[in-house]
Amino acid sequence: MDMASHPSWAKTPTAQQDASWDALARDAAEANAFYAPDMLGAAIQHLPGGQEVQLIEARDGAMLIGLLPVATQSRHGRLPIGCVGNWMHAHCFFGAPMLRRGQEAAAWRSFLAQLDAAPWAGGFLHMEGLDAAGANAAAIEAVCAEQRRGWREIHRYERAMLRSELSADAYWESNVRSKKRKELRRLQKRLAEMGAVETRLLHDPADLPAWCENFLTLEASGWKGQEGTALRCKPEEAAFFRAACAAACDAGRLHMLRIDLDGRAIAMLANFRHGNGAFSFKIAIDEALGRFSPGVLIEIANLHAVQDDPTIGWMDSCAAPDHPMIDSLWAERRTIVQYRIALRGTGMARLQRAAAFAAANGVETLASYLKGQR
Repeated sequence: MDMASHPSWAKTPTAQQDASWDALARDAAEANAFYAPDMLGAAIQHLPGGQEVQLIEARDGAMLIGLLPVATQSRHGRLPIGCVGNWMHAHCFFGAPMLRRGQEAAAWRSFLAQLDAAPWAGGFLHMEGLDAAGANAAAIEAVCAEQRRGWREIHRYERAMLRSELSADAYWESNVRSKKRKELRRLQKRLAEMGAVETRLLHDPADLPAWCENFLTLEASGWKGQEGTALRCKPEEAAFFRAACAAACDAGRLHMLRIDLDGRAIAMLANFRHGNGAFSFKIAIDEALGRFSPGVLIEIANLHAVQDDPTIGWMDSCAAPDHPMIDSLWAERRTIVQYRIALRGTGMARLQRAAAFAAANGVETLASYLKGQR
């Protein structure tokens, strides 16, 4: 069982590592485009200064059966308790580790055994961004029960997702109010009066560099640029976006679309695919045309693109809970959870980890009790 660390592994991966990672992604029990080789590799290659990430590999002989990126954390939420958590890039919205189908429990036994033995893994394991109904959640609960290892679900929320056998038109009519549909048709008509409106999917890889620059420019032109949160505001994040799009495009996992007005992008959407699913990554719009709701219009185009593609079974919105726009368009929901998992070890490490796990649980229980007394 191997443990690889950054940044050296990410900058110079061997051909064998590339091949084993690709094979794992192709046979993954749970889709996660953010931990697929293209996105995770790009994220690691463009880490902000000072960040360190460990890649825990679970193996069955020579075969890679699991990959878990982790990083140490000096605090656990508001608590001054150190721990180790699954590492998620600033623009990563799902944290399920890669598990080989049929080897889910074995992979998690290996992850936990390696963390138990790692002197740098203090406190406990904090896992966030998991699907409550996914393969990782099931394996974590099964292995913790098997090993009589403490674990606790500490947070959950629901976010919009698209999973339906309906056609795009049938879905639209079934899940969006008639008044809203009428208003959006009116906006589409008004927008068309301003010039030639065209919706396009990216098909030619040669167009990708220009599309990436169009996206970065469009996103930075709005409130994200003003607040400094647009990808272009940080060179390493813009570089990550370009690299992730290029790698995903090469692997056939990039799903990018745009709406143009007289040849100029007014709305763009970047999605990343993995397995039969997809993850909606980022949206960018021309806020000067906000009166036409370009964000909603491109989501309508996205609905048609997804529902008309038989190879995409579902799409995770990756949106915040109770998102007013996407929640009104997509009817399905995905439950996202966080877990706190006890780590073991020997000697003082075992005592320190047990104390940290008990302290975090105790503070949380007390806070819940006090909140209930109000």
